[in-house]
Amino acid sequence: MSTGQTALPPVVDAETWRRELDALRVREKAATRELDAIAAQRRRLPMVELPDYTLVGADGPVRLADIFDGASQLIVYNHMWSDGSEWQCPGCTGFTSQFTRLDVLERYYDARFVIVTNGPIDEALAYRDRVGNRMAWYSSADSTFGADVDAPPNAGFGVNVFLRDGDTVYRTWHTEGRGTERLSYLQGLVDLLPYGRQEEWQDVPEGWPQHPTYSQGMGSKEIAELYGATH
Repeated sequence: MSTGQTALPPVVDAETWRRELDALRVREKAATRELDAIAAQRRRLPMVELPDYTLVGADGPVRLADIFDGASQLIVYNHMWSDGSEWQCPGCTGFTSQFTRLDVLERYYDARFVIVTNGPIDEALAYRDRVGNRMAWYSSADSTFGADVDAPPNAGFGVNVFLRDGDTVYRTWHTEGRGTERLSYLQGLVDLLPYGRQEEWQDVPEGWPQHPTYSQGMGSKEIAELYGATH
């Protein structure tokens, strides 16, 4: 859909464009190398042993160690939740709706990626179906798990990573807020576009389209209309 925006990047000849692109590429390559170094440091982080939590899944109570489903590594997205609400956090709903093909993680990387929410499991599973989410959901409503991994009830969301050694589970990494962005393919694609995310906090040229942060994009109801169980 057109933005109706008349502001455009300057038009130059191909040689000038290539020179500007090459200059940007220097910074992009430096950022790639820095991200590689950060990942290397992440792989060297120490870890902390966790208690033997019991969560609830579609088939009833399940130990945290068993949520790995035989894998040694587990990524958990802690989904914000408000008990009894028809539509949950649009950011969490939109973020998790992107993940529809996780088989490669399980088949080749000895890992699983699931959602854990502080909401009751019956509501969580019904919401999963309503918005067309494909991931496995678990509830920590009867456990301190959410609060213990920095995603307490009625407050937080985030990503946590765990490592299993036998029946012992360790917490290895955590992020929240904008730290989750690198897992989102949508924001990565939008950041390539000339107009970017069009949010008011971003540094853009004069005349570029901008709007208040979080004021655009699909809400949970719109996601359900596109991907939900009735579609």
